[in-house]
Amino acid sequence: MMGVIKPDIEFKRELGRLCGSQLNQCMQCGNCSAVCSLAPAERPFPRKEMVWSAWGLKDKLIGNVDVWLCHQCGDCSTHCPRDVKPADVISAIRLQSYKHYARPHFLGKLVSSPGWLPVALAIPVGVIVAILSLAGTFRIPEGPVDYSAFFPHALLNTTFSAITLFFYLLASWGIGRFWKDMKRLNPPGAAKRNRMPVARVLGEILSHSSFSACGSRQVRKVAHMLLFFGFGLLILVTLYAIWATITHHYPLPLSNPFKIAGNVASLMIYLGLGIMVFQRLSRRSIFGKSNYSDWLLLAAIALLTLSGSLVEMARFGNWSVAYYLYFFHLVAVWFVIMYLPFTKMGHIFYRTAALLYARSIGRK
Repeated sequence: MMGVIKPDIEFKRELGRLCGSQLNQCMQCGNCSAVCSLAPAERPFPRKEMVWSAWGLKDKLIGNVDVWLCHQCGDCSTHCPRDVKPADVISAIRLQSYKHYARPHFLGKLVSSPGWLPVALAIPVGVIVAILSLAGTFRIPEGPVDYSAFFPHALLNTTFSAITLFFYLLASWGIGRFWKDMKRLNPPGAAKRNRMPVARVLGEILSHSSFSACGSRQVRKVAHMLLFFGFGLLILVTLYAIWATITHHYPLPLSNPFKIAGNVASLMIYLGLGIMVFQRLSRRSIFGKSNYSDWLLLAAIALLTLSGSLVEMARFGNWSVAYYLYFFHLVAVWFVIMYLPFTKMGHIFYRTAALLYARSIGRK
């Protein structure tokens, strides 16, 4: 008995809007899969994904492990004779996946549509204002700049950790559903392994080895690594800063190794973001379409890093606007960290899960 095809026309329209391609123009020549250095020999991508996209087969695309094995290098788009841009189509499918797996659903909408941006910003602003009001510190302190007098660090760290944990528990709910869908759509075969290849996947992520196989956008690997390791280093520095507040060794002097590491991390992020923005603006034919989700992520990380640098300078320079900058920085930090699993940066979790599952079933 033949399977029943159930196209989702609205899903197809949204894919077309996000990627800017005419999906029906794909003539299934197979060039995209032939030039892809990452596609497995058995059931290679993205040719089959292009067929499913043209048909609007959401059930085959959402939860498809191969969508996340693609690193969007653009080789397939560069060699597409019909200019359908398969790399942009795959990126659009991933954006749809974030919204599909977001729980509750409105969290996916908050960071995927510009109309919802005021609401997305209002949530961290409202929470921070409420905490400051309850603490009785919602005022500009007199004397030298002392951020702890404006926002007690014990209260800051406790509330931020609790809210972040809550949002990430919600995210884990969606990632769990994603894992179940991968098992349903890509059932383990005879090559299934007994153990999850965590070490191998971790090595792939840290080395960015898959980026090295891409031909059209080698510079993208450099930019991605600068942003990835810069952001990771900032998180480590932040964790140390939290520990320093608990042990009463805060604020940190400029000569502190962790303070130096934080400044180096900021420079890495600035450089990585600069490369990404330049590539998106100057090489659109190769880099592909940039949509709202792309620019929101880049802008949010840029504002977080820039405000952090300004807050540091304001403290050492005793600037009169220091506390206003600090409030803005807190909003930027909470916005990026809270919504991270539901934005394009959520690929940190989804791609990692996909790589783990793919390697565990022997899909290379």
